[in-house]
Amino acid sequence: MKDIGSSAMKTDVFADNLGAFCRETHVALEGAKSGPLSGLDFGAKDVFDVAGHKSGCGNPDWLDSHSPAEATAPALQRLLDAGADLAGKTHTDELTYSLMGENAHYGTPVNVNAPGRVPGGSSSGSAAAVAGALVDFAIGTDCGGSVRLPASFCGIYGFRPSHGRIGLDGCMPLASSFDTFGWFAREAATLARVGEALLEETPRAMRPKRLLIAEDGFAAGGPEVTSALASALDRVRAFIGSEQRAVIAGDGLEACFATFRTLQGAEIWANHREWIERTRPTFGPGIRERFEWSATVSEADVVAAKKLREMFSERVHNLLSDGSVLCLPTSPGIAPERGASGQMLDDFRGHALALLCTAGLAGLPQITLPLASLDNCPLGLSLVGRRGSDMELLTLAEDLAAES
Repeated sequence: MKDIGSSAMKTDVFADNLGAFCRETHVALEGAKSGPLSGLDFGAKDVFDVAGHKSGCGNPDWLDSHSPAEATAPALQRLLDAGADLAGKTHTDELTYSLMGENAHYGTPVNVNAPGRVPGGSSSGSAAAVAGALVDFAIGTDCGGSVRLPASFCGIYGFRPSHGRIGLDGCMPLASSFDTFGWFAREAATLARVGEALLEETPRAMRPKRLLIAEDGFAAGGPEVTSALASALDRVRAFIGSEQRAVIAGDGLEACFATFRTLQGAEIWANHREWIERTRPTFGPGIRERFEWSATVSEADVVAAKKLREMFSERVHNLLSDGSVLCLPTSPGIAPERGASGQMLDDFRGHALALLCTAGLAGLPQITLPLASLDNCPLGLSLVGRRGSDMELLTLAEDLAAES
């Protein structure tokens, strides 16, 4: 694909006043002359390889200690081959190990739909660029919620596919058994259009058998969030037609979060220990402490957590095996204010991961719908499907939007 300057693109990233795009690792590529995504442009989280260029992964020491990529990440290449143009690479939290979008080295992208509040992370720049209409769609990665939470904060659609459904070759790993590709769009139709190109599937006009309303999920969201999501839930309920109350976690969502945190931490340290010990990088507040904690996870902790993960996954798979979809809040609240205290953000992060870890632990697809607001800020409602129902969820969101 042709490497071109940003002035030739639909989006001039150097005129970007949202802080969404990376200057240090900028690259713009023209897609194929024709294809299913022709006419669309996109941003790519700065963790995906582009041949001949470096990725910074949100940390200057990573940028300085790594060589340019030899090949372009296959998933990114698939988008180019489908006709989409790459406008530039977007900012991420350091090594993707955060959910808020505040980067001590490169700043915080602007959340246009919640001024003065964080955009969410770690796919912060991608979410901000889509919300700010700088690109038609953007790609990111999602380990613990790094597409779903920013989508909720920024008032856009966000999709995490089934684990392993889209390969992550040529992408910096965080925790491999949880990491997925993901993408954002302002319109459900665009989200589905990108999905067709990536998944190489046609739309599936299949309505779920029933809607499972996660009682523990809404309890974890709290009364304000539940009230704010009521009309959105009514829309989904009316569209699907059949509903049932369900409990996701017999031992509580906090126990699921603890399981997720243990396994994620162990995998993160396994992936990045050698580089951290060799490079001694400078990490910002919160990031440094998380890496230090990940080094303390024991093998015994991992063995116990894997057993719990297997039990939880079996429970959720059984709930969804008949074609039902699970509905729960994407987030326990609206985006926190920029510059909030570390303790406040840590508390929010824990509550958010308790909601977000269901799809991660069970390897399931999840879509967040921008159907609600609270205190004039966006708030997302999520649908989780059985493994492999990716295109069905995308089609469902598109059909819901068409009926509004």
